Amino acid sequence: MNATAADYRWLGDHCPELMEAYCATLVHAVSPEEALRRLRARADGRVTGIPALVEAAAEAWKESGGDRHFLGVCEVDGWTLMVEPNGYLGSLDEAAVPLSRDTELVTHFRNVNAVDHFSRYVDGELRLHFEPLFPYARDGADPDGAVALMREVGFDLREDDGDLEATTEAAFALAERMTGVRLTPELLDGAEFRTGSVPVF
Repeated sequence: MNATAADYRWLGDHCPELMEAYCATLVHAVSPEEALRRLRARADGRVTGIPALVEAAAEAWKESGGDRHFLGVCEVDGWTLMVEPNGYLGSLDEAAVPLSRDTELVTHFRNVNAVDHFSRYVDGELRLHFEPLFPYARDGADPDGAVALMREVGFDLREDDGDLEATTEAAFALAERMTGVRLTPELLDGAEFRTGSVPVF
């Protein structure tokens, strides 16, 4: 089934704390262990489900004083899913470039101030980047290659009078269309995340 923003309307009700501020990254054909290695992350432990990951992130922030990026990684359908409650590491070149070497990566994040970014990297190269709130403004090596998909999932690409509703849900749907990985409440509730942290750059 071809995902649209409507398929992710459950996010706000099911993961309200995560949706306040998050970063979600998918890396193809790279194991969770290899992802942690490429990030030079310190492995911390394991937790099951998004609520436990959110709680672990809050505790990690208290311990580090915000000096480290906290993340959880798990394998989903041949991809590594990296979830950062209140994080943004996956959206940074410093992380996305090494994670995407010899493979591809899709990442999107939103913070508490509604600043958001969506990016796709292939073999260390940024192919597409845009802010979901302003999808008409795109850059990267192939900024228009996903325009049709963007429209199909629910992004309004008009510069004037664009529809700003459901942009976060559309970002999740676009990530699914690009990777084939469908995130569901059941998957996120049952996912066993390896947790780790990386010093803030």
